[in-house]
Amino acid sequence: MKNAYLLLVLGLVLGGQVLMAQPLSKSSTEQSLIAARKAMSNKDYVNALERYEEVYEENDDRALIDTIAWLQFYIRDYRTAERWFSRILRRDKEGELDSYRFTYGRLLKMNEKYNEAIPEFQKFLASNPGDSLATLAKNEISGAELALELPQNLKGVAVENAGRDLNEKTSEYTPSLAVNGTELYFAAFDADDVIYVEEEDQENAFAIIYKATKDDTEWTKRKPLGGEINRPGFHNSNVTVSPDGRTMFFTRAKLQGNTLSESKIFYSTGGSDSWKGAEELKGVNGDYLAKHPAPGELFGKRVLFFASDMPGGYGGFDIYYATELEPGSYSAPVNLGDVINGPGDEETPYYRDGTLYFSSNGHPGLGGFDNFYSNWDGEKWSPVLNMGRGYNSSVDDYSFTLDTEGYFGVLTSNRPGGRSAYGRTCCDDIYTVNIARVVVDLVVGTFTEDKKALTNATVFLVPSKKDPSSQSTGEKSNVAGFDLGLEETYMVIGTHPDYFPDTVQVNTVGITESTSLEHRFYLKPRPVPPAEPEFDTITIEEPIVLENILYDFDDDRIREEAESDLEVVFELLNDYPEMVIELSSHTDSRGEAPYNESLSQRRAESARRWLVRKGIDRDRIVAKGYGESQPQTVNRISAAKHEFLNEGDVLTEDFISALEGEEQKETANELNRRTEFKILEGPTSITIKRTSLRKKEEVKEGSNRNSLPGGLGMNATLKFDSDFVDFGKVKKGEKRSHTYTFFNASDKPLTIDLISACDCTTIVKDPTGKTFQPGEKGTLGIVFDSSEKEESEVIDIDIFLAGDNPDGGPLMKTVQYQFELVK
Repeated sequence: MKNAYLLLVLGLVLGGQVLMAQPLSKSSTEQSLIAARKAMSNKDYVNALERYEEVYEENDDRALIDTIAWLQFYIRDYRTAERWFSRILRRDKEGELDSYRFTYGRLLKMNEKYNEAIPEFQKFLASNPGDSLATLAKNEISGAELALELPQNLKGVAVENAGRDLNEKTSEYTPSLAVNGTELYFAAFDADDVIYVEEEDQENAFAIIYKATKDDTEWTKRKPLGGEINRPGFHNSNVTVSPDGRTMFFTRAKLQGNTLSESKIFYSTGGSDSWKGAEELKGVNGDYLAKHPAPGELFGKRVLFFASDMPGGYGGFDIYYATELEPGSYSAPVNLGDVINGPGDEETPYYRDGTLYFSSNGHPGLGGFDNFYSNWDGEKWSPVLNMGRGYNSSVDDYSFTLDTEGYFGVLTSNRPGGRSAYGRTCCDDIYTVNIARVVVDLVVGTFTEDKKALTNATVFLVPSKKDPSSQSTGEKSNVAGFDLGLEETYMVIGTHPDYFPDTVQVNTVGITESTSLEHRFYLKPRPVPPAEPEFDTITIEEPIVLENILYDFDDDRIREEAESDLEVVFELLNDYPEMVIELSSHTDSRGEAPYNESLSQRRAESARRWLVRKGIDRDRIVAKGYGESQPQTVNRISAAKHEFLNEGDVLTEDFISALEGEEQKETANELNRRTEFKILEGPTSITIKRTSLRKKEEVKEGSNRNSLPGGLGMNATLKFDSDFVDFGKVKKGEKRSHTYTFFNASDKPLTIDLISACDCTTIVKDPTGKTFQPGEKGTLGIVFDSSEKEESEVIDIDIFLAGDNPDGGPLMKTVQYQFELVK
């Protein structure tokens, strides 16, 4: 009988956690429950989650909410897990589930909601003062407070994903540099994505150790080591190479489900391509788990640091050391003590020149596991310090190591933006760490015209060769900081919602020593618009139009922009738990009345399904389709937006037919194709923020988006023959090229200062630095490379012109192209 397994490699079991899922065909509810329970007992979390979700979708079985929430946590889908834990705690009226607040607080923290996480940990401590997790909860609060205080950018340090030559969609972990950073060893599965392995051929179901070499700045494709290291039937991982490159330490491990059942440390000698057959180390292995070996020195002797759960430690896994007696043989392990080891797990030690680097979830950190360090003075360890942002994120970061010189290193992280086979944060990638020898930074202050500090500003840094970046000064500061590259030119833009923006150019050309640059923006205030009431009061039976839930003609699918309104309704239903509402949908008058009534009912059901999937009880929402029977009556907001309409107009078929032009008619028909809600039971009135249900602006393909994030406006002065290009279907790895043609449509000469585009866009016909006289034509040639893309996109190319717009903002023009990615 054949059996298949789904393998996903995650954070910190092997130096990675393994999720295995046995694929099962769809079945009845009872069969699904049996399969789910079996998968759960095997710690087959992916498959268990799929089966339990299947049962929940079919039967709305709330008894499964708890299980599904924990499964989302186990597979490290932190955003989804946060929503499920939130639902559990909202239903807990008696405070019986306050113990869940610890995990809920951790989820908020790992989703960078630090201000929300702190009170959850405080509530947990208040209701569980003697709990064994109390110390960890206090550490979590300290970590969240640290995250709020730390600067966004670590000066002189660039941490970037190592790219596709090293990282696949499954996890890579425990990297080790050798031969002055030109060789990299790490563990992974032999797969570019989720893999299925037949029971009789399970060699591919085990982690193996790979090697990659670096030529200048490029890594070669990874290659597995031979059978001397990678022994079939074991997970071979946790690799470390000694500083002289001649000894490799690693572990061979076994799993029971997703639980590490055996892990022992082995070693091999030789180096590079001549590794000898591995042998088990003597002295460090026992009836416990031993992993993450790292050579070092203490008390003038060679030692091996490693992580273990042996009895007598301070938490889960602690870091130990054993003194080398002879090659391959060590004395009894010694715990490093409570300065290093805390109530959580300490793992992935790395020793360099008197400093021990390690990862932990038991010291105050920014996320789950963070990288820390402590210095050895010959007698004792210094207090543990967090390595800060870059080295750490809001999720799991570990396995930090450096090359011989100390300016290049690697670490492992499941931070968003990497490659992941399941969700955004399931899987770990290798990240490179580059520490600048010459550091140039820019400090920008924002002030009012009378030289008072202006907080809550946003500063944009627009380099000539890379994508723009931005930093908010926050509520308590008026300072933003950036690391700058060498031999680079930048445009810096200071913005604030209540002030006109300002710009300045800075450059690092010719700088040869570490330098700090400074600039102060003194922003002019914008005119203050007339105030309007912040809140509206909605009474029972009063219909409220959800302005963003509109439909295409003859379609019941909700557009993407509908989610903001549905989120508002979702929050209202949570804020007023006794409230019952009617969600009503309406069509325009085109089509037969019976069909329109059916279409509108499907539309109302579509909106209700969205809310039910978010956890709202179905019986609190009455979905009603009225077809074309209730044409919209124009309110003051719609009348203000559309000059051809007046407040009180009823958009009947006759009224619409009398309108001028197809555009006006389509606008009126679109207003009729609406969804409304009204209160049927519960509170007689509620208050709602006036702007929360306003129509959101759409950015349509091909439109002139003459603005940066933050709303900087300008008058377009370059006219393009076509400022939007559709490349159609593009196979992953293919390239496309296009030449945009433009002319100077103003009455003054225009100079192009810089052109900003993503890394996937190469400028081959570059007009940067050229001045165009009124009426003069120019071209911009680009090549699009789809190799690094994972989905279809619309790509922006921002063109900045010299000078300022009348409103104080930069002169900028945006052109676009889109593609449909075919994998």
